[in-house]
Amino acid sequence: MARAIWTGVITFGLVTVPVGLYAATEDHTVHFHQLQRGTADRIRNRRVNERTGKEVETDDIVKGYEVSKGEYVIVEPDELDEIAPGRSQVIEISDFVDLDAIEPVYFARTYYVGPRGEEYQKVYELLRAALAEANKAGIATFVMRGKEYLTALRAEDQAVVLQTLHWADEVRDPREELPGLPTGRAARGKELDVALQLVDALSAPWEPGRYHDTYQEKVRELVQAKAQGEEIALAEEAPEATDVIDLMKVLESSLDHARSSGAGRGRQGGTGSSRTAPSGRAKSSGSGSRGTAARSTGRGTGAKSTGRGSGAKDTGPRSRGRGAKRELAGLSKAELYQRATARDVPGRSRMSREQLIDALSGRTRAA
Repeated sequence: MARAIWTGVITFGLVTVPVGLYAATEDHTVHFHQLQRGTADRIRNRRVNERTGKEVETDDIVKGYEVSKGEYVIVEPDELDEIAPGRSQVIEISDFVDLDAIEPVYFARTYYVGPRGEEYQKVYELLRAALAEANKAGIATFVMRGKEYLTALRAEDQAVVLQTLHWADEVRDPREELPGLPTGRAARGKELDVALQLVDALSAPWEPGRYHDTYQEKVRELVQAKAQGEEIALAEEAPEATDVIDLMKVLESSLDHARSSGAGRGRQGGTGSSRTAPSGRAKSSGSGSRGTAARSTGRGTGAKSTGRGSGAKDTGPRSRGRGAKRELAGLSKAELYQRATARDVPGRSRMSREQLIDALSGRTRAA
């Protein structure tokens, strides 16, 4: 059972509900210690005087704000303590705003909010249901660990969620920060139509469990491989940028590739009902998890379309292998790596894209 990192009450109008705040996420980053090369000696950071090179005790360190080059205003710790806000006991919702009106860039960290006792569940659920029904977020400020936060409280299916927000002056204007942004002329014409069809072909329901931090998985495999004295492969080069002159050709090729490989199909859910793409042509949505439609195509209709009929050769292991390889060829390296991880393919972190395809299709190639 998680422990609350903050306790208090939420108020809206004259309604009050005692709650606790809980971390909604956790870090799974692989952490390393710093060592001196060639030894197992740990490295420790020390506070050192920049001019003398001597270590300084914590009690002799003060905070200084640089007002001009080399000139500082010194602020003592007790002076900061005197003006620091006290710990909030109340999260008072001052406004309810449309949830869709809050731009994603404002959201920072996420916390779960839970009732502090069964006797408060009814009022808690009342707040959650009201936020969900109205599609609103409750805006409030509160202090935690000596820092004041702007927050938005919103409803999920089972709980109220509190998300800390960046203050307005913390969010940068992209027009001032990013060079070379488009002038604002909207994309239109056939290129946009094909781009919309490509988006539609690659669309899928949001299933967060489908996605994995492949970098962290590779870090763990790297550590394991080095511990066993194995060699490590170099990273692949990034693909080249698309030439604007060939944009339509690239879009059409991408669309054909997405449709032939079954990308997007099988991830839509449902029972295979057809839906209309932006071009007006109907396409089947498939069913089940990603790749299901593609696998059935590779083993069935895809094999028959070669013109050899429906004999035993078309349904044999070689035909199924070719169908599986055609499906795998339509996946990105990250998606191939996810499948290899699910199947526990040995040496996958050192494989190229082609080697991953061979390993997953049953044709093992040396790593």
